[in-house]
Amino acid sequence: MALVIDASIAACWAFGDEDSPAADRALNLIQAEDTVAPALLWYELRNILVVNERRGRLSQADTAAFLRDMARLGVVTDHHPDEAEILRLARAHRLTVYDAVYLELAQRLGYPLATLDAELARAARAEGTPVI
Repeated sequence: MALVIDASIAACWAFGDEDSPAADRALNLIQAEDTVAPALLWYELRNILVVNERRGRLSQADTAAFLRDMARLGVVTDHHPDEAEILRLARAHRLTVYDAVYLELAQRLGYPLATLDAELARAARAEGTPVI
């Protein structure tokens, strides 16, 4: 099954001490199926990694290795969001625009959304988008 991943799922893979069945399932699916993410994913993910470097949870080498591993997964980056739909989703579900970007992509492609964000998952379900 093809899917859209968000930064909460991807970040979970960076930290060995965070266990999530949803993240594990998404990783297994990625290795077997098409996976798409908005360009935003890569910026959010880098920010999460750098913040955790500052907190002493990751080293720069850990960050570099994780980003290399992510690149090897072959996640396809979407660069053509529907801006009007993103705003509609953000307004309708009181989401951040950042979260609405992921939901818009999943809806547009008809793919399930892999997220650990409870509010985003709630909005996705309300819109009829399956959540992993």
